[in-house]
Amino acid sequence: MERTDFEGWLESISASFLTLNDQQRIQSLDHLISISGAAQLRHLSNGLEALLKRDFLRLLPLELAFYLLRWLDPQTLLTCCLVCKQWNKVINSCLEVWQSACRKLGWRIDESIQDASHWKGVYIKAKLRMMQLKDQKAFETSSLIGHSARVYALYYKDGLLCTVFSVDYNDELDMLVSGSADFTVKVWALAAGACLNTLTGHTEWVTKVILQKSEVESMVHSPGDYILLSADKYVIKVWPLGKEINCKCLKTLSVSENRSISLQPRLQFDGRYIICSSDLGVYQWDFASFEILRVIKSQDPANLSLLSFGEVFALLFDNHFLYVMDLRTETISGRWPLPPYRKSKRGSSFLAGVTSWLNGLDGDNDSGLVFATSMPDHSIHLVLWKENMYQT
Repeated sequence: MERTDFEGWLESISASFLTLNDQQRIQSLDHLISISGAAQLRHLSNGLEALLKRDFLRLLPLELAFYLLRWLDPQTLLTCCLVCKQWNKVINSCLEVWQSACRKLGWRIDESIQDASHWKGVYIKAKLRMMQLKDQKAFETSSLIGHSARVYALYYKDGLLCTVFSVDYNDELDMLVSGSADFTVKVWALAAGACLNTLTGHTEWVTKVILQKSEVESMVHSPGDYILLSADKYVIKVWPLGKEINCKCLKTLSVSENRSISLQPRLQFDGRYIICSSDLGVYQWDFASFEILRVIKSQDPANLSLLSFGEVFALLFDNHFLYVMDLRTETISGRWPLPPYRKSKRGSSFLAGVTSWLNGLDGDNDSGLVFATSMPDHSIHLVLWKENMYQT
């Protein structure tokens, strides 16, 4: 057939083909394929792959490719990285995808780092650490041996673990505060070593004192004011502490009028929120209004104690396990077995170590001491972060 005649025939056939319905078009194609020879079938095989299996990551503008990638979960994205070098390059360049994936795992994001491949590596490291928490492989244990009698109180600050009871201090004020079994709180001048004041009002042992600047304003305090919190078995007292030595209690907090319901010996204050565990659960108060913001209840709150409370995670424990709770869902992310030990009712024989990771893991703060408690054999049992072997 001459070229001119062929082009006319092809145009006519194409016009007729477009008038057919879908089923008729399929039947027409099937018939053409059935009468095609080897050369035509080979051409069809090569052409269909290019037509039907288009690489959208290569063809789409980068902004649209990034938008589509946001809809995939991180595990699928990691699988897609194995398709080819081009896919791996594009996916490694998607900054928001990997930062978002890290946030969902409770990882802290440094917005100044704009390298997407860095955050991909951080996600892999974060995923590994969260799996280790779930599988009881994130921590390891050690012991400190040397005391000849039982250790009744532990204190940890700035990497130093020592044996003192219910104290806090502030260098700017040159002041130390201490709680006592005589139901009082004493305020001391550090330089002079003299007692400045004795605060009364507690009816039980004062098991915890905290000296901290307020970060919020209310009717009774302003940002920057130094505040002293003291806790006993039933109440938390709030005291103003500054240039004036004599001070009166600003507020008394409790979880119940029922004296059978007690606070557990754990108190936390960051200038904005007061957190304490009790027989009813973990309570969080707003320091500006002294209103209860949150109560986290577990199946056995009377035996589950708070060690430390952050923005993302909380560290809790009972007689058998150490628990990491995700505060966004109030579910347990992981636990670690503890040896038999005597859980002090006054809360002085156990403590949390480094707690910055509770505000979100960042790849560097998951190291060092997690938990310490004294043991019946006079040793100190330590739970430490196990080194995360993945390197970004």
